[in-house]
Amino acid sequence: MAKRPVFQEVSDPTAARPVQTTGMIDARPRGARRAIRAWLAVLFVLVLAMIVVGGATRLTGSGLSITEWKPVTGAIPPMNAADWQSEFDLYRQIPQYQELNRGMSLSEFQYIYWWEWGHRLLGRVVGLVWALGFVFFWATSRIPTGWTPRLLGLGALGGLQGAIGWWMVSSGLNEGMLRVASYRLATHLGIAFLILGLITWYVLQLSRSEAELLRSRRAGEAKLFSMSTGLMHLTFVQILLGALVAGIDAGRTYTGWPTMGGEWIPAAIWDGTLGWRNFFENPALVQFIHRMTGYLLAIFAVVVWLRARRSPHPVTRGAFRVMIVAMAAQIGLGILNVIHASPLHLALTHQFGAVVLFAMILRARHHARYPFETSIRGAIR
Repeated sequence: MAKRPVFQEVSDPTAARPVQTTGMIDARPRGARRAIRAWLAVLFVLVLAMIVVGGATRLTGSGLSITEWKPVTGAIPPMNAADWQSEFDLYRQIPQYQELNRGMSLSEFQYIYWWEWGHRLLGRVVGLVWALGFVFFWATSRIPTGWTPRLLGLGALGGLQGAIGWWMVSSGLNEGMLRVASYRLATHLGIAFLILGLITWYVLQLSRSEAELLRSRRAGEAKLFSMSTGLMHLTFVQILLGALVAGIDAGRTYTGWPTMGGEWIPAAIWDGTLGWRNFFENPALVQFIHRMTGYLLAIFAVVVWLRARRSPHPVTRGAFRVMIVAMAAQIGLGILNVIHASPLHLALTHQFGAVVLFAMILRARHHARYPFETSIRGAIR
């Protein structure tokens, strides 16, 4: 056998080279991630608008101005004087008018009617935007693998939210009720924030490829993720407590800070005639619990932020810095609301701040689980 030179080419240059293959994650259909993310971002803005308008509807006492649930035909407002008089006559039959707003003029009724009608119209728009987007992406096979149940779930929650909205309104039409039941209001707001939270998480997931998420998850910080999850849950509870405060106008009852009516623990904190209903109907107890949970939330947020400062990932540290700033701003807005007896503009700003804070907590939580890859030089503080 003849000897060959050391650097002799042994392969056949004319032979076909094997086709390079990618991993299973890259091989799976990725769908229209960017387009779906944009669609979800539009839904986020619409749900945010619904939350703010819903808050204005409650604070202006407009929630019971429409006494019937007409999911389709209710989208058309009164078009003439006879229609307006008919709607006004229906409103004058409920306890809120008879015991609280007796003597209200038609123009005053129209003012509260438009708030409630606008809130319901926004709900219909959210449902329509979801339905059109989902059908389009599904019919054109652009939904990424595994995402169809998630997007369907959003639509199901939206439908449930509409039913809960009427369940809430119907409670205020009963004998002796001047407003909707506060626990139903809290349920309604809670579902809204659940939808908003899922949309936020989905947008964050779709902003990066599946392969990138899988790689970054290996570098995730389990402890920080767990702590931020707890912070998310406690913030959600505080939002529900805020709904209870708004539901019975408890924010306008005790306007001092840091004390309540000059007392650290108000004397009216428990009414024996109410029993367990104190937790929903006693302004002193409801506001006291909301305040104490706020202090606890502030302390926990600082603890989480201090833990995040030790993260080796600069983007993660930045996300938690934004979170703690949003928390501080929200606490400040809460104190201003208490001092000024929750005027409409401050109350709505406080509610908007709750949305921003919740979204920033979710963003920081996502970065804790899926940190952005950085070089060693980039990780130096």
